[in-house]
Amino acid sequence: MKRELTNAQTIERSTIKKYRKELWNPFIAAVKRYELIQENDKVAVCVSGGKDSWLLAVLMKHLQTHSEVPFELKFISMDPGYNKENRQLIEKNAKLFDIPLKIFETDIFSTVDKTEKNPCYLCARMRRGHLYSKAKELGCNKIALGHHMSDVIETTVLAMLYGSQLQAMPPKLHSTNFEGMELIRPLYCVNEEDIIKWRDYNNLNFLNCACKFAKEKEEDSKREEIKQLIKDLKETNPNIENSIFSSIHNLHFDTFPAYRTKGEDHTFLENYYT
Repeated sequence: MKRELTNAQTIERSTIKKYRKELWNPFIAAVKRYELIQENDKVAVCVSGGKDSWLLAVLMKHLQTHSEVPFELKFISMDPGYNKENRQLIEKNAKLFDIPLKIFETDIFSTVDKTEKNPCYLCARMRRGHLYSKAKELGCNKIALGHHMSDVIETTVLAMLYGSQLQAMPPKLHSTNFEGMELIRPLYCVNEEDIIKWRDYNNLNFLNCACKFAKEKEEDSKREEIKQLIKDLKETNPNIENSIFSSIHNLHFDTFPAYRTKGEDHTFLENYYT
């Protein structure tokens, strides 16, 4: 008699079977290529409530079960001041995915609401700080976020067109304020289009953006513009995303007139006459 799968098992199975090539394989590729998880790591998987972070939770849970490298997971979600409906949706999905999610409250929304200058910057800084603090409190040495390949590509193009700089998003980095802590991005090689397909295939409902300042966020409007630009470019070059993604792994410093590393500016003239 065939064993009937739970909803959580069915969704997980679709992630590693039906969408193995699109989701599981690039997830594993990123974990290995960028050495994101080491033996005895204790990783706090940060769940915001959106499609990306929930997929990350499902993948990390499956990896822990089948990995030859032992590591621990803690699933955490920060409530910055969500309304009742948004909070309930996160709790509902935690049960659906069978994820032992620990939700903790902060007053970020009310604090940011009192500032008139750069509320989104302040909110992002506070969110990251609270996540690091909770992860460290739980004994973790890493936090995992749901940034994917499309985020990396869009950030790179956005920085060039609107920030006048060539700047990407690294797959992992050391925290500057929390000693011994690292941030990792295991979805680094996963395309957002495939996450959307997985979501729709399983008829899943996630938070889109619960930020009360969303309509005021100029960066979001610019990011949407970049999304459309890339979409338009794909009409003539279907491989455009892979080309941009590959380019950040293939920098030729000798061809740049200037660059910055570790906060210091350098110019090609420093070594031009040697």
